[in-house]
Amino acid sequence: MNSATKYHCPVPNEFFRRLFEEKTSNPKLSVICAGFERGKWRSEALAQHLLEWLPEFALSHSEISAITPQNVVRLLREAATTIYTSAKYQKRGEVGELILHACVRQLFNTLPAISKIYFKDSTNSTVKGFDCVQVCPGPEGLELWLGECKFYKNISRAINDVIKEISEHCQDDYLRKEFILIQHKIDASWPYADELKMLLSTESSLDDVFKKAVIPVLLTYESNTTGSATAEDASYIQKITQEALAHHANFINKMAGLSVEIALILFPMRVKDELVSEMDKRLKGIQ
Repeated sequence: MNSATKYHCPVPNEFFRRLFEEKTSNPKLSVICAGFERGKWRSEALAQHLLEWLPEFALSHSEISAITPQNVVRLLREAATTIYTSAKYQKRGEVGELILHACVRQLFNTLPAISKIYFKDSTNSTVKGFDCVQVCPGPEGLELWLGECKFYKNISRAINDVIKEISEHCQDDYLRKEFILIQHKIDASWPYADELKMLLSTESSLDDVFKKAVIPVLLTYESNTTGSATAEDASYIQKITQEALAHHANFINKMAGLSVEIALILFPMRVKDELVSEMDKRLKGIQ
């Protein structure tokens, strides 16, 4: 039974513009953009699009399956409240995690396994561990996608910090503890629950897990190229591709010694705070 038959999980319409892909290296590289409208980078449209991912990002599989016209407003309000209620929203990373969730789903046709946000202890706490847990079902079983995100303004800092974090998160002890936590968070009604629990169990060798594992890494940054552009024309695509390839080369140089498969997603922005402000306004409006 294929994933489309076993688990129907429709996604919002594609929004992110894929400007460039390089699939032969490790990490693979995808460069995305929010695009432009009337000469401006589409921060408002992006914020509106991200809200469409909010239920899947913040609710459990059981809650999503139980959505009806009668409870949809309440569940959406609860999902928005779960993200955060802090006045200090500029320093929070949940918006980046939401972008990571949406990008991995759109670019790689994965399925969400658990909602990390759903298990927050309080509305303003942060959740440690991998920033997303998704899977790709296939003929040889589940492929595990464990995501990392750095929702930053500076790309060099983002690369340095995420390389350090991936190295820490790929240590045997950390992985075993993280896998136990993930198993406890898997919704029993999710169609791949038993298969994922088996993959993450202590009986499974980490070697076998990482034969079928990918770490998608989303790095955002403020780009002068994107900031000065007014349209997604050939000149912009050429400049942003050259810029991204330089960052990709820097990432490869810094990740020496890491033997995991990585899918690097670079997301150049005009002004990060502009997007964060748009998201905060909409989340608090729903709350």
